Amino acid sequence: MAGNPHMDLDPKYDHYDYPVTAPETKSGHPGHTTKEQDAAVHQLRTMLEQEGFRERLDTLTMLRFLRARKFDVSLSKKMFEECEKWRKEFGGGVDKLVPTFDYKEKAQVFAYYPQYYHKTDRDGRPLYIEQLGKIDLTKLRQITTDERMLENLVVEYEKMADPRLPACSRKAGQLLETCCTIMDLKGVGIGKAGEVYGYLQKASGISQNYYPERLGKLYIVNAPWGFSGIFSVIKRFLDPVTVAKIHVLGSGYQKELLSQVPKENLPHEFGGDCRCPGSCALSDEGPWRDAQWAKPAAWEKSGHSIPATESHFGEGMPAGANGQAHGQQLPMGQQVPMGQGAPPAY
Repeated sequence: MAGNPHMDLDPKYDHYDYPVTAPETKSGHPGHTTKEQDAAVHQLRTMLEQEGFRERLDTLTMLRFLRARKFDVSLSKKMFEECEKWRKEFGGGVDKLVPTFDYKEKAQVFAYYPQYYHKTDRDGRPLYIEQLGKIDLTKLRQITTDERMLENLVVEYEKMADPRLPACSRKAGQLLETCCTIMDLKGVGIGKAGEVYGYLQKASGISQNYYPERLGKLYIVNAPWGFSGIFSVIKRFLDPVTVAKIHVLGSGYQKELLSQVPKENLPHEFGGDCRCPGSCALSDEGPWRDAQWAKPAAWEKSGHSIPATESHFGEGMPAGANGQAHGQQLPMGQQVPMGQGAPPAY
């Protein structure tokens, strides 16, 4: 498709307070769309409006669904409609679940299944870490339920979309729509496969079907013997774009991982220098905790304040590239007033 890269924004739906141009010049990505792709956005939005949809019709969302379906407008429309149906049904409604969900058992759950966001990679994207080898569903089900674990997963996906990614975009000065994921398979064996497969199948289904185009890079570390062979078969059925994002590494993963994640941001157990007081898994450290970049999420009700995080054991002010601290770190329990705590909107 010919034409100079650009992107048309819709004043009715597009009210972003962070950069909207993607860092890489890729066709179909924000700031690098053609007139034909802009027309597909308009067509998709119009079709959805005719079906009665009024929410989540902004340009960035439309583009994510279109990219997920290779800009086939009909398939993108079907995917969006199925997503909206799921959002109304899951957990009593995702929009209601996010501001009310209280994961009181979080610390106990993380002892058997750590999954958390922690600081950023070298591209400024949120770093997401999941340690599958520690999963013990028998003990987990004495603490919580599969339903609540999935609800927490969804709430964290929503918080990743807002406020985490917008804060990271403000700090980076460019649009960031994806995360860098570390999936640790240490301790995963055949014996655990059957135990966790059902849950993980549900979890991966939610990610793939309802949160498209959110994977930036995936590092599978401590992959057991034989996993690379299995993956070589699986990847034949995956989109080449997805395959290019996945890196399967054994126990000697540190060099490659550190080429993507700054050592000071990587938890010590993965070969980094970070030792957050109270544990990195529970710190929720990142630009979204820095008052210079943080803003209340759009899902917050107007006029209300939000807790900075459920529990904070952070290290203080994160350092910039020159080593100097920037922005005031939000202490435990402090509220972020609406409309404050960030530079002017882009």
